[in-house]
Amino acid sequence: MKPDFDVLIAGGGLNGPTLALALASAGLSVAVVDARPADAREADDFDGRAYALALASQRLLKALGLWGGLAANSQPILEVKASQGQPGDGAGLFFLHFDSAEIEEGAVGHMLEDRFLYRALLKGMAGKVTLLDGVSVTGQEAGPASVTVDLSDGRQLSARLLVGADGRQSGVASRAGIKRQGWDYGQTALVAAIDHELPHHGIAHQYFMPTGPLAILPLPGNRSSVVWSETRANASAISALPDDGFLDVLRPRFGDFLGPIALAGPRFSYPLSLSLAETYIAPRIAIMGDAAHGVHPLAGQGLNLGLRDVAALAEVLVEAARRGEDIGSEPVLARYQGWRRFDATSLALGMDAVNGLFGSDNPLIRTARGLGMGLVSAVPQLRRGFMRQAAGLSIDPMPRLLTGQPL
Repeated sequence: MKPDFDVLIAGGGLNGPTLALALASAGLSVAVVDARPADAREADDFDGRAYALALASQRLLKALGLWGGLAANSQPILEVKASQGQPGDGAGLFFLHFDSAEIEEGAVGHMLEDRFLYRALLKGMAGKVTLLDGVSVTGQEAGPASVTVDLSDGRQLSARLLVGADGRQSGVASRAGIKRQGWDYGQTALVAAIDHELPHHGIAHQYFMPTGPLAILPLPGNRSSVVWSETRANASAISALPDDGFLDVLRPRFGDFLGPIALAGPRFSYPLSLSLAETYIAPRIAIMGDAAHGVHPLAGQGLNLGLRDVAALAEVLVEAARRGEDIGSEPVLARYQGWRRFDATSLALGMDAVNGLFGSDNPLIRTARGLGMGLVSAVPQLRRGFMRQAAGLSIDPMPRLLTGQPL
């Protein structure tokens, strides 16, 4: 019997709908199963949750026809400044400075709020993708020609391929027997949006402190997103403070370069860990995004890594379908894994190493890393290489969607 869909995607966050739109735009039949109701995800209230979209990710959204409606609500990241800091003292001297003008391809990235991106994805999927919201995948069984999926409402569907875009605790991966490696960082990310008196001029700041990095990321207007990593004990105590107490602890770390600050929305916290799947594929199964690799947020690459997966998997599946191949077969899925696994793992481990290196308060190590990063900042070729990596332009080969070309 013919399967109900070519591809069924478990997970309705951001990666799943983006993949669905890419595949549907190329003629495949796709369904997205989202445990959350759609209206809960498309709420219009500002809550401060935002993403740093690399230049390549912005080009992917443009290729899917979404960026034109998103650009006005985004904030270009024109410069990045990194420094070593001490709790209570704010940033030290800037020892790494990236200016997007150097790569001559536009802003190195854009800040975009979650609410705008998800609404654009919902609008894009309308009439093209079957959205099954408010239900979850509870079971799966791979067969020779299709995979059968059980839903929490009792329905049973079939597809040529099941994609797990259902996060670090991926049920799809677990049921497929995919194991994970990783470790807990003993840190928690405290996330909030901050209003400030002075303009940020599109500059993103990263302070490396012994207890964890603090990122200050520009949002539209005189507003920034703060991603503040602290030890688990410190974060627990800070989270328990009222808003005024939270700001009292943040201010000395944030500094006064943007003038007086105030909270602009609710506060969030997330435990931090590294989580890497041992394989990205199983019979009739592919996983992507956080289901494949959960990384430290210090470089803001979590969503960007997921969108790289989207671009590669979409290209592999669409090309296979056009050649008449079985899109859920092992040879096809192996191409996706071969394209993505090394890049994602090396970037995840690289961020892990940076977090470990900058977590030491040893004066000798502080001096050595400051000199090392100062050297990177002083040598144009090294500096541009780091910038291209941050912009998502160093993938080889580059998936077409990440260059702004449709499939």
